[in-house]
Amino acid sequence: MTTPKSENITWHKANLTHDEREQAIAQRGCVVWFTGFSGSGKSTVARMVEQQLLERGKVAYVLDGDNLRMGLNKDLGFAPEDRTENIRRVGTVAQLFADAGVLTLTAFISPYRRDRAEARSHLPEGRFIECHVNTPLEVCEARDPKGLYKRARAGEIGGFTGISAPYEAPETPEIRLETVGRSAEESAAEVVGYLQARGFLEANR
Repeated sequence: MTTPKSENITWHKANLTHDEREQAIAQRGCVVWFTGFSGSGKSTVARMVEQQLLERGKVAYVLDGDNLRMGLNKDLGFAPEDRTENIRRVGTVAQLFADAGVLTLTAFISPYRRDRAEARSHLPEGRFIECHVNTPLEVCEARDPKGLYKRARAGEIGGFTGISAPYEAPETPEIRLETVGRSAEESAAEVVGYLQARGFLEANR
């Protein structure tokens, strides 16, 4: 954990306990961390999970990589150190959301195992759910929804994951979504089913 530069600061506790907060909204906060290549379907599936949870009356929110780079992380590029700082910030925000009881869904390439492990370390055991959207690189490149692979192949984008920068796939994720040959709705339903089976869609009794 990074030591704050600021001195004379104190963590302020809430008036309600964590359990009382979750009882109030009848669900258990967690982080579902979607990781995979650009174009793998991370954001699409995460948004679908969010929709399915909201339709069940649950509080859910997607922290999307592009969206956060337009605000909180707009000062960061794609150099390795910037990617690490990007994920550090996102991990902190996701931790706060989960502490509030929100079913928090993050959609980031997050190519480095050590950065994902760092994000996991800030959540209680079982509250960080790594979800590998396991779409093969050649499928992602064929989709190329933003035209990024074409530009990367042409040398217009440096440090592009899967082309000129590495992607370290999860070794033992809680969920591994095999997306080829199935719809986003089916993948989302698998994630929601995982959350339901592990009691996240209701408060502790």
